[in-house]
Amino acid sequence: MTFSEVFCIVCPLGCRIGVEQGSDNLILRSGCPRGQEYARQEVTSPCRVVTTTVRILGGEIPRLPVRTSAPFPKERIFELMEFLRALEVTAPVRRGEVLVENLLGTGVHLVATRTIRRLEKGEEGSAGA
Repeated sequence: MTFSEVFCIVCPLGCRIGVEQGSDNLILRSGCPRGQEYARQEVTSPCRVVTTTVRILGGEIPRLPVRTSAPFPKERIFELMEFLRALEVTAPVRRGEVLVENLLGTGVHLVATRTIRRLEKGEEGSAGA
């Protein structure tokens, strides 16, 4: 049996949840039901919501803020970032628009978090943004 502690982030209380992990079982000590579910997931398959920016072509600013639609497997975040580094989106884009479905076969989507309009000929974008 190995013992570890998980700090719950489900609510502002930040409870400590003790986790005893054996070869075929998991024992959670303390915490509310939501906290225990968070601790179970954090120990067995940790995931994170990823927020970043991607390149946008023809937009009023050069980078588009994006996020994953749901928590993404933590062990695959570097792979995701490599994929996003090469991604280019064309303006216009609306906030909430799904840009990429089923990222790397995980069922998680990439969503725009800002509306970016397309620049018309003769308009200047924000060079420093």
